[in-house]
Amino acid sequence: MDKVIHKKRFEGEVVSNKMTATVTVKVDRFVKHPKYGKFYTISKKYKAHVEGGMPNVGQKVVIEECAPVAKTVSFRVIN
Repeated sequence: MDKVIHKKRFEGEVVSNKMTATVTVKVDRFVKHPKYGKFYTISKKYKAHVEGGMPNVGQKVVIEECAPVAKTVSFRVIN
């Protein structure tokens, strides 16, 4: 029986593209507080590897989890 691997996918905005073949992507999540019920935004930055054209700052991209490319890079840009 084959094991199905589900990779994490996030949609976010490119905040930095100054590195070679790597971009920093800010991902926002809109969550509900478990006790008080208030909705709030959580932001987190991920470094993602880029193959091909480098996206511009402010552009929306989709990133997917992959095997580590470098010490801090474990995602890759899909589109």
